[in-house]
Amino acid sequence: MPKPVPPPAQAAPAQPLDGGRYRIESYSRTHEGCVRTHNEDSHVARDDGGLWAVADGMGGHEGGEWASGRIVRELGRIDLALGYQDTCEEAAQAVTAANRQILAEGKRRGKSMGSTVVMLVIEETRYAVLWAGDSRAYLMRGGKLERLSRDHTQVQEMVTRGLMTAEQATGHPMGHVLSRAVGVQKAVEIDRAEGEIQPGDIFLLCSDGLHGVVGEEAIAAHFAREAPEQALDSLIALTLEKGAPDNVTGVAVWISEPTLLSFAEPKP
Repeated sequence: MPKPVPPPAQAAPAQPLDGGRYRIESYSRTHEGCVRTHNEDSHVARDDGGLWAVADGMGGHEGGEWASGRIVRELGRIDLALGYQDTCEEAAQAVTAANRQILAEGKRRGKSMGSTVVMLVIEETRYAVLWAGDSRAYLMRGGKLERLSRDHTQVQEMVTRGLMTAEQATGHPMGHVLSRAVGVQKAVEIDRAEGEIQPGDIFLLCSDGLHGVVGEEAIAAHFAREAPEQALDSLIALTLEKGAPDNVTGVAVWISEPTLLSFAEPKP
């Protein structure tokens, strides 16, 4: 008899953000998965100021959870009233501060520990994605899914240098070996991608426990036919059905005109 799939845990309901020109809402879910007994992922949804993030910890229950949690703690201290550019810089500095703390804690414990991180900042009509590692940011726009981040893995670096094709990289056994993460080296480099938001945009931040199991085709299909909250719920349920060997976390953020009904609000 098949093992029953555990229900998704730690759901955070959508909250509207008064972005001035647009209505911005978010919804987050995280689950330890079907194999691991503890959740090393952490996430933050600061809907009041336009900052969201997912961090995927490494180093076992105590180490990975501590590392990802330290990133989220530092991001929670940022003054989000600083404006777009300053918020982006403060987010990067928060990760730098967490990097120092994780390194020091790992040295104190005598073990390796670290975390990936992917962050989304939205201010007025602009957005920025900042990341280190293989947690990803996607943008669903006009029915098409675009990956905004580029994995910091050894396999992806080989693809970038032309040593391997994207087809060869798919499913590669070394695909999860990171080339960059927080808390691994004395300095951490944060990549950044920027753009303008549009009504109808849906952003997804997720750990590799999600995108590594269900894939981009399924992500696009669910967000194309379901409301963002339902799509994220469905994707996590699908991940669990497929065995969810890792922790799985997702944060969905969507944009709409302030005069329109929210995705989450029933029509009369």
